[in-house]
Order: sequence, then C-alpha cells, then structure tokens
Amino acid sequence: MNMFDLGGRVAVVTGGNGGIGLGIAQALASAGCNVSIWGRNAEKNNAAAATMAAGPGKVDIRICDVTDPASVQDAMKATLDNFGRLDGCFANAGIGGGGRRAFIERTEEEWHAMFATNLDGVFHVFQAAARHMTERANNGDKFGRLVATSSLASLFGTARNEHYAATKAAINALVRALAVELARYGVTANAILPGWIKSEMTAKIMSDEKFVGNVVPRIPVRRFGEPSDFGGIAVYLMSGASSYHTADCFVIDGGYTAF
Repeated sequence: MNMFDLGGRVAVVTGGNGGIGLGIAQALASAGCNVSIWGRNAEKNNAAAATMAAGPGKVDIRICDVTDPASVQDAMKATLDNFGRLDGCFANAGIGGGGRRAFIERTEEEWHAMFATNLDGVFHVFQAAARHMTERANNGDKFGRLVATSSLASLFGTARNEHYAATKAAINALVRALAVELARYGVTANAILPGWIKSEMTAKIMSDEKFVGNVVPRIPVRRFGEPSDFGGIAVYLMSGASSYHTADCFVIDGGYTAF
C-alpha cells in the first residue's frame, strides 16, 4: 500500500485558487484526494479547478469569506453535503502587510483587518473542521489534519509589517495548542512557514531588482520558491505517514533561515 495515496480522503484548501494554496490543492488532487477550494473570487476558483480536472481527485469549489463565520459554515455544509466527510483542512487564505506604514502610524482599521483574515479566518475554519472531525472520531473514525499557512515573519523581525507578523506568530501557537487538545481524536495540527515564494502577494516586491539582488544571494538554493514546492509537504501532512507528526512548524524556505 502506498502510504501517500490519498484516495477517498477529502480536504479543504482556503485560498486554494492561487499561489501556495493552489500548489497545495493541485498536489493533493494528484495524490487522489478530493479537494474543496474555498475562495472569494469565483473566476479564480473556476480557473484553479480547471487545472485539476484531469487528476484522480475530484475538485469542488465554494465561494467563501473566511472572515465571516456564516460564510464558513455555509461552505462547510456544502462541502460535507458533496463529499460526505472532511479529513483535512488547509487554512491558507491570508493577506499581506507590505511594509507600507510605520508602526506608530498603524491604524486600528489596518490592524483589525489583518487579524480578521489571517487569524480569525483560521479560527473560523479550523473550528468548523475540528467540530466535524471530533464528531466523526466519537463515532469510531479517528482521522483529521489541520494545517495552517504561517510565515517566516513569525520568526524574524519584520519592519512595518508587525501586524502581519503578529497574526502568523499566533498561528504557530494555535496549532501547537490544537495538536495537544485534539490528539485524542486522531487529529494532528501543524503549520507551514514559507520563505520568499512567487505569488500575487509578492509579485510587486519581486519585480524590484534591488530586492532580488539582496535576497536571492541569501537563499542557499539560489531561487525564490514556487507554489509547487509546497505539494510534497501537503501530501505528507494529509497522509497516514504523518500520523505521529504534530505540533510542528515546517520551514519551507530554500535554506534562507539557516544562512
């Protein structure tokens, strides 16, 4: 038996219509997992699903705003109605801060908007997923995977981006707490900490030659990451191979933090 075969499993990927989320969703579907992509943009959702149409895993798309608990509940119900179960939840949806404003000029609106998406959104999604997983475990089916996309900003000092960094550091603490609380139900909880990855969020800064010239030499593999670089870790964390691996923060950065 292939321990990385995800046939029969079902996963939700929030923000799975682009960037790292799409890389995760594509890898899961290729491994046989049925995937529900939750995103706010219908056009992007459809385009993402089209890239996985030929894979062994079935793909479902849902309009969902993770900042809205009612939207999350609706998306969860629709996913369960369609697939009958949920085995993994990849809380990937998030927004960036971009270093546009000094801390002493940070507005209440900016602060709360960041937390609403990057932290409250994870809370809403994980709570809905964990409720289903624990109920299923109480009926004898113990299996669940909670995976959140964090950031290296949770480890390093990031000037003019403290609100973003704070949400990501909180995510690291959240998955450790959930790993302990939910282990009895066969549910693991982990975080993925990406380095500098090509995506819509980083497109502007990666077009800056000065930035590229300063950062790439600090990456031992000498390139920026791609969304596809997160496929392997996603399949591993979704599979039975990771059943004893929980409460961890996986740094996927091409060696940036080591150099």
